[in-house]
Amino acid sequence: MLRLKKIKTNQQKLVLLLLIVLIAVNCFGQKTGRSVINLNANWSFQKGNSSSVSMVNIPHTWNAFDTMDDVPGYYRGIGIYKKKLVLKPEWKAKKLFLYFEGANQETEVYLNGKKIGSHIGGYTAFRFPLENLKFNGTDEVSVKVDNSYNENIAPLTADFTFFGGIYRSVSLEVKEPIHFEDNQYASKGIYIHANQVTKASAEVIVNGNLINSFANTELTILSTLTDAAGKKINEVKFSTTANASKVVAFQLPKIQVSNPILWSPENPYLYQATTQLLDKTGKVLDEVKTPVGLRFFSFDVEKGFFLNGLPYKLIGASRHQDFAGLGSAVSKSLQVKDVELLKDMGGNFLRIAHYPQDQSVLDACDSLGILASVEIPIVNEITETEAFYNNCKTMQLEMIKQNYNHPSIIIWAYMNEVLLRMKFSNEPERKLKYLSNIEKLAQSLEDLTRKTDPTRYTMMSNHGDVNGYIKAGLVKIPMLVGWNLYQGWYGGKSEDFGPSLDKIHQQVPDKPLLVTEFGADVDPRIHAFTPLKFDKSLEYGMLYHQIYIKDILKRPFVVGAAVWNLADFGSETREETMPHVNNKGLMTLDRKPKNTFYLYKAYLNTKPFLKIGNGNWNLRGGVSAANVITQNLQVISNTDTVELFVNGKTLGKKKVIDKITNWNVPFRNGKNDIKAVSFVKGNRIEDLTSITFNLKPEIFNNLTVPFKTLNVLLGAQRQFVDEDNQEVWLPNQIYKEGSWGSIGGEAFKPKNTSRQSYGSDKNIISTLNDPIYQTQLIGLDSYQLDVPRGKYEITLYFAELAGTGASTLPYNLDSLIATNKEIPEQRIFDVYLNDKQIIKNINLAANYGAANAVQKKFECVVADDKGIRLMFKGIKGKPVLNALQVKTIN
Repeated sequence: MLRLKKIKTNQQKLVLLLLIVLIAVNCFGQKTGRSVINLNANWSFQKGNSSSVSMVNIPHTWNAFDTMDDVPGYYRGIGIYKKKLVLKPEWKAKKLFLYFEGANQETEVYLNGKKIGSHIGGYTAFRFPLENLKFNGTDEVSVKVDNSYNENIAPLTADFTFFGGIYRSVSLEVKEPIHFEDNQYASKGIYIHANQVTKASAEVIVNGNLINSFANTELTILSTLTDAAGKKINEVKFSTTANASKVVAFQLPKIQVSNPILWSPENPYLYQATTQLLDKTGKVLDEVKTPVGLRFFSFDVEKGFFLNGLPYKLIGASRHQDFAGLGSAVSKSLQVKDVELLKDMGGNFLRIAHYPQDQSVLDACDSLGILASVEIPIVNEITETEAFYNNCKTMQLEMIKQNYNHPSIIIWAYMNEVLLRMKFSNEPERKLKYLSNIEKLAQSLEDLTRKTDPTRYTMMSNHGDVNGYIKAGLVKIPMLVGWNLYQGWYGGKSEDFGPSLDKIHQQVPDKPLLVTEFGADVDPRIHAFTPLKFDKSLEYGMLYHQIYIKDILKRPFVVGAAVWNLADFGSETREETMPHVNNKGLMTLDRKPKNTFYLYKAYLNTKPFLKIGNGNWNLRGGVSAANVITQNLQVISNTDTVELFVNGKTLGKKKVIDKITNWNVPFRNGKNDIKAVSFVKGNRIEDLTSITFNLKPEIFNNLTVPFKTLNVLLGAQRQFVDEDNQEVWLPNQIYKEGSWGSIGGEAFKPKNTSRQSYGSDKNIISTLNDPIYQTQLIGLDSYQLDVPRGKYEITLYFAELAGTGASTLPYNLDSLIATNKEIPEQRIFDVYLNDKQIIKNINLAANYGAANAVQKKFECVVADDKGIRLMFKGIKGKPVLNALQVKTIN
């Protein structure tokens, strides 16, 4: 590091001041030496060996849709992007660079057919110089991007989709021959951090690099700190002589700040440092503006996290970067919206997982007051090669250098659940060597991180095998240890979570503890009044999160917690009720809040909050012999009491317990208007909603509302709302005279699993409404509906749930992984409708394959009082039925 000679004398200061004033007067309105031109529009794109060429705009991914179809796998290969450059003649004397904010995962860049650079890693930026340009409109950039599996590039495997493409912005940077530069890690070449921060004073440290591609010359570096209103606080400057074709590292004197306004979640106050590179005439050759947040923080193993001397519970969520219909090619405005939603929820912490994300995310954290951790994508496992190790170290350096100036960042991380996919389990000696290599890589990344940025903390996140990580020597390495805990989901009970935290704290007493992941799948279309683990219902998710958030908040030694996840995200290998999506988000993939989002808003917001917790359950159904039916409705609030009004009538007031009030609401058929009211210090707050209720008959000979349709899930204990078709699917019931239901049969339960209480989690091919087909009755004798006389349409829904569908999820954190494959059942059966054979010798596995949606539609006229009778006769194996729908035909 070259420490430049400071200009000390008053005379020198006066001369420089006059010079700067003269330059400012003579060059008023003159632009600085650096300009950035957006290149996102109008690229030609060609995928793989295809001859088809399309025009696309950046950000772009070729996996926005094939990751969501029913064909296993998605395109992981090469894509070619090309674009003509329109370059101004006056740029011939400048230095030009192509700047890529992100492309996944191996990239080669060509200019006029000649390779000018390559980059490994899908989640950090890179920059290449453009030389020998023609400036006549024929200059062409070609970019080859490859997201194929490469054993030397992290991530190797993970519970998220590895979208390919140039999925973040591309820019042309035009700079003077002498400019601030980071020609290795693609930062802006200026690094700023606060030092010795107290409530009384602070120091701002500015260092960086410049490159001189011109002749030997005299230069001045000037850094000016201004407050949020633009008022000058202080400045420092240096002069130096820079030799041609040299990179000069510099460190400026400390900028002193008295009585600083400290950055915090409540007041994310940002100063600004403007660092300029001046030639001997005072001309601005380059300028970099950097937001500066002045804060100090620490972690205590018993008392938690402290910011500016005050205790804080870090609580928020982790985040993936993809969005519904876009894959990873998401605009900056949508990225920022996620941080705004987290802030609105009351969160103060964002775990940016499992990879560095768009700069706009951290810009938003800086300006909104969200503390953040960032990590590189070493997930599940490693490859024991020098190439893998070196690529990981480069990723870590790129992450730190490119994000160094964000005051929101307090943690750098580098491994997540690295023992989850344990290699060499049957070779004890080889396994020990593998674990030793993981430990060595972790230690090298730890040492590299602390050397590169000693101002922040380091962290690893581990899954629930606490003893495994202790024995592997991984717990002792980072400054903080994160634990991804899923009691009550992948294994155990939710009530085990709190005791588990206490035990981990006892086992690892010298390291601050964060819960870096916890969550339960919530498909907002699924509801259950007796929720069960893995039924994917909104109601189970609420029970789960109520337990977790209380246990987190009441333990001071839990310094922080991040819900997994802020929003649902793409995971192509997942199946379940919404295939290719991990549903643990507090919001849907298109960012519609679930009730769980509002639960955290009630816990974390200091402002009065009230929300009727119907989520997107605005369409309900139920069975009753009367013209009303009573069902539970939750109101979520951080107030003391809530009064509920239903269709203009009060149901009284209830005390709020654990941010929830539960109401037995009498719903009538059709529209129901709901209003919740609370008073806080004399101020009224309220929430309104409307719920449409589809009342279904319990007894057909005493209809209180006209019968039009009935949708039934067999073998199910949950409801499913098909929002597109405005249909409510109800769980089956056993037949009783005058009503409807099944006779005989038992609910399907998958083999070799301890987590799935009933039904299948396989992707059902050829439907978006998988829950209709994921439960069934096996061996049923008949189905009876005592409907009145008339004409009806009956639709039978089948899917073979036994057999070799896709493999069981590999994300069982308690090692409850089922590896046995099932052989498809060869069940053959006939179906009769009112004694008439309508299906003969159906063999679902042979004719349609496992987990494939099959619909059979029939019409019938009921001319007597015997209603609709479906008979199932087995020829080989046991008959099955997954769901049925009955509609009246006018």
